[in-house]
Amino acid sequence: MATKPAAKSASPIVLDRSNQHYPDLESRSAGLFERAVKVLPGGNSRMTVFHLPYPVYAARAQGSRVWDVDGVERIDFINNLSSLVHGHNHPEIVKAIQAQAATLASMSMPTEKEVDLAEVITGRVAGIDRIRFTNSGTEGVMMAIKTARAFTGRDKIAKIEGAYHGGDDAVAVSVNPSPALWGEADAPASVPVSGTGRGAASDTIVLPMNQVEAARAIIRRHASELAGVILDPVVKNLGYKPATKAFAQMLREECDAAGALLIFDEVYSFRLGYHGAQGELGVTPDLTALGKLIGGGLPVGATGGKAHVMEAVYDARNGAPKLSHGGTFNANPMTMAAGLVAMRLWDEEAVAHVARLGDRLRNGLREVLKIADAPGRVGGVASMISFFHSEGVVETYRDAVELFKANPGMHARSDAFFKHMLNSGIIMASHGFFVLSTAHTDDEIDFLLEQALSALRKMG
Repeated sequence: MATKPAAKSASPIVLDRSNQHYPDLESRSAGLFERAVKVLPGGNSRMTVFHLPYPVYAARAQGSRVWDVDGVERIDFINNLSSLVHGHNHPEIVKAIQAQAATLASMSMPTEKEVDLAEVITGRVAGIDRIRFTNSGTEGVMMAIKTARAFTGRDKIAKIEGAYHGGDDAVAVSVNPSPALWGEADAPASVPVSGTGRGAASDTIVLPMNQVEAARAIIRRHASELAGVILDPVVKNLGYKPATKAFAQMLREECDAAGALLIFDEVYSFRLGYHGAQGELGVTPDLTALGKLIGGGLPVGATGGKAHVMEAVYDARNGAPKLSHGGTFNANPMTMAAGLVAMRLWDEEAVAHVARLGDRLRNGLREVLKIADAPGRVGGVASMISFFHSEGVVETYRDAVELFKANPGMHARSDAFFKHMLNSGIIMASHGFFVLSTAHTDDEIDFLLEQALSALRKMG
């Protein structure tokens, strides 16, 4: 069933914000956080939703709107960091979850829904002939890396400097390295994230984003050791920076020459097009990690790939597979049911709708910056938007570090902007990101732009 673009409302946006004032140490959210710090380290289980002096606690949601525990209504422009591609509680997804919950919630047996969702994904994504489900994007990436190692018999993985691929040790390397540790630009050091062992980091090679010849030279130096190269085609930490076609094609060529596997981390970038980022780039990877939107809002991840790779590693029909892969809640029927509906709703019309809204928001934010005569840069692609309070070009992680260094007031402006938007009925990521859903309307984009202009004028 097609998801039609949401109609433009006939009246201005009106939100129930009678109790809205942040921060308010007498609020229920502040009280909940006070309780939370006594039982959760730092008061939370997700650093991505934490901000000082306390996070706002959600109570209910519908479509594009969220109500917090104090009854304040806001428009959600982050959508659980991309997983809610159809907004909150889409009626068809809710109906599927309710029906599945009444029938079978989890079981140590496969179900038809797993086959159904696998057929939808393999029928849409060029690089996925076979797929196995997990419970998070992190797990999807982890199993893709393990698959590459099992298939090639090699250990080393190459990744992009500054790219985040989840918590697995192999890619928890050079995510945000300091200049004192990152080494030379043409031979970046492998800097482990805190908690990642140096031994794990020694098997990870670091490449500069979109630097075709520099990255090519690094890959060739390690060609005989490489199991695979992993690329996020839209690097969030670089402001949703898309990979160029030339860069992705170079990775494909060098992996083929080295006998290594090309891995796409499409946990985020699957939003880029109906056939994912690989369809937009015209480059087909050997393995693809998925997550977020394919689960309809429930926990999900997946590792998919070309048939000859996946069957060589996982097929147990002729004896023990090369790689054991289990998980109590892998392909659980609740997630499969929700994901099946979400993917069927994520048709070409829906993809085009949110991409158009993304263009409207990016263009509007650029215009707002001009009107307010404020420093800032707008980035992103399709339904993913970044908004940073500084000017300058960012092509690589090192460019981003230099940009922050040259704009020491950037963090303070970002915090002031975030809190103004929160008090104006807008939910966004505190570090400057927006992710849209099919539930959003043109009027809601325009409302966001009005609040952004108000914030910038207030900040001066």
